[in-house]
Amino acid sequence: MTDRGQVSMPSALRKELALEPGYKLLWQKVSDRECRIVVMKNGKPKGAKAMLGFARRFRPRHVRTTDQWMTELREGEK
Repeated sequence: MTDRGQVSMPSALRKELALEPGYKLLWQKVSDRECRIVVMKNGKPKGAKAMLGFARRFRPRHVRTTDQWMTELREGEK
């Protein structure tokens, strides 16, 4: 393990599992000294997760800060 917490997987194991860059790996603690690594399914998410980020395409390019929103809202209180 490196100083940054990165680990390497042996190439023979990567080839056997047909892993490629970008695959997601889930680390599960099995015991105090053992972990299991699960290869997550790649592909498009289904259900509600498929909608994550969808509204971003409709957001205007200029996004106001919270302070700007609060100033505008408080102007109506005067």
